[in-house]
Amino acid sequence: MITLSNEPNREEVYWTKALEQSKIAVAKNSLTPLKTKIIKVYPCKYGNFELRCITSEKPFHLIKKSKINNPFLPWDKDLEVSHVNRNHTLILNKYPVQIGHMLLITNTWAPQNGWLNIHDWEAIEIVDKDTSGLWFFNSCPQAGASQPHRHIQLLRRHYSEIICPRNNWFMNYSTNEKLLNRKLYNSAIVLKKDSLDDSNSLYKKYLKAAEMIGLGNPNNNLEPLKPYNLIITKDWIALIRRSSDGLNGFSINALGFAGYLLATSVSKISWLDDYGPEYLLQELVDPYK
Repeated sequence: MITLSNEPNREEVYWTKALEQSKIAVAKNSLTPLKTKIIKVYPCKYGNFELRCITSEKPFHLIKKSKINNPFLPWDKDLEVSHVNRNHTLILNKYPVQIGHMLLITNTWAPQNGWLNIHDWEAIEIVDKDTSGLWFFNSCPQAGASQPHRHIQLLRRHYSEIICPRNNWFMNYSTNEKLLNRKLYNSAIVLKKDSLDDSNSLYKKYLKAAEMIGLGNPNNNLEPLKPYNLIITKDWIALIRRSSDGLNGFSINALGFAGYLLATSVSKISWLDDYGPEYLLQELVDPYK
């Protein structure tokens, strides 16, 4: 049964289509949902970390090793949710941990490690006006990206849900500098976002944030100077500068900084218990100050 948002002015057409297409794709064996369970919650001052493990049969290490050089060109039509505009299409994540996990991909080749452009932000705005949630982007393999073709990811959230476990960390970024982990604080930039922001203003904030953490700008640099993660919510936009993608069996993308961790058979959970998730993250970032 499809449940629509009660938030005013949101029909959630994309979300409805994503759920419907998920059923079709599962029936055709084109989509393989991954069952997970929370095995531990690590409480921190400004938000928890959820550690999950996969309980389904599909080994996680195989997900990143696609036999197709570029699965988005062309994309699997069984996974197609909707065309967004002439430049972008919404498709389903082939191995979702959350049903309805969507990817906003470019219809023609655009590099994941290149600059997001105004057309990308226009497509985000179109989708977000209808179906909103936790948007995230991994700029390259060192930031957790698994494919080189540009894709921006969306995990739908009901408007009354907490957007992610570490939401308070980002909400308190500018006011509680002395209380936050210094290395993590000095590797991120968080800018406020509100309902008045359109694609143009968000694009400008993205460029501003990129310059503030030393990624450069598209006028002077062909691509960002460092790996990074981008997270977008209704309240804030954040960039995190990265040094590497994983440590001790934990592979971390933008979701790790949002508070979602995934353990595999090679993850050293006892090490995580000893040192904590914030220590894990601080070993994977690249402070700019």
